[in-house]
Amino acid sequence: MSKRMHATSTGASHDRAVPRARTEPRSSSAVSEVRPVTFPLVDRVASGVVTGVPPLMLGVAIWFGWGGVVHWQDLVVLVVTYELVGIGVTVGFHRLLTHRSFKTSPLLRGIFAALGSAAAEGPVIEWVATHRKHHRFSDAEGDPHSPHVGRGAGWTGALRGLFHAHIGWVFRDAEVADERRYAKDLLADPVIRFVDKTFVLWVIAGLAFPFGLGVALTGSVIGGLTGLLWGGAVRIFLLHHATFSINSLCHFFGKRPYETGDESRNLAWLALPTGGESWHNNHHAFPTSYRHGLGRWQLDTSAAVIRGLELTGLAWDLVRVDPARLRTSAPVRPPS
Repeated sequence: MSKRMHATSTGASHDRAVPRARTEPRSSSAVSEVRPVTFPLVDRVASGVVTGVPPLMLGVAIWFGWGGVVHWQDLVVLVVTYELVGIGVTVGFHRLLTHRSFKTSPLLRGIFAALGSAAAEGPVIEWVATHRKHHRFSDAEGDPHSPHVGRGAGWTGALRGLFHAHIGWVFRDAEVADERRYAKDLLADPVIRFVDKTFVLWVIAGLAFPFGLGVALTGSVIGGLTGLLWGGAVRIFLLHHATFSINSLCHFFGKRPYETGDESRNLAWLALPTGGESWHNNHHAFPTSYRHGLGRWQLDTSAAVIRGLELTGLAWDLVRVDPARLRTSAPVRPPS
């Protein structure tokens, strides 16, 4: 099922959370790049359930919609749960915990981790380790989900690569990024370790919440069940594929304003459903920046949430990129 007052970033050492593989040889230390999946069959079955059941339930939701059964309360539940859990992934899992783009209190850190866990994309520490490994080996051998590595040539190779990057890698890998190498900081964090170990609890809470909200809005158990359908199954399906699209589409289609040494791209139409994550080339150029939408008109709702937290004193040490660096087209790579 796997798989921080103001601070200004002015140098390459502040712009990259993890060095790239092309400039640093594979470590020969006792801590490995990957570890075997503990229970591979269980992991694959769980991944199949989490990725396979929501599309079936989406079909049920569409059938209800055609029958005129969908009510405004169902859509409210869907939007509220999608936004809350989505923020957990984009602001919590990604910008806070993976790239340390800002700092906040242990309590809020735990809340973000719990919200992200409700997305059912895997335990938080494994998620972070996998994403850090992606940055280290981006579109090179060792990238967990590149659409460009070892998939063959031509349009058939492109389709195989897109499928692998989007969802195939979740089922095929018998190994995952070693958390001792890629998430040592989180292993030492008792709050995050607790959320990680109670992952299933947060997935269940992510399903109980839309049920309860549906009951509250409609005053009926039926309303709770349709709330569970839309805010549970449909939300999981939509958020999963929004996240997966960053791995696949944003490494294949779109614009590349920065030379990053990989195939990361900006895909404007994905900005709204992904909370600004689809400004992916920007992100690979400046990984620790709390903003991914670096241009005036580049929508980035996740950055707006972080900025709001800063204004209320709940977040600090936001990593900002020197505007002078945004105007240069020079390659953004760490020193060799």
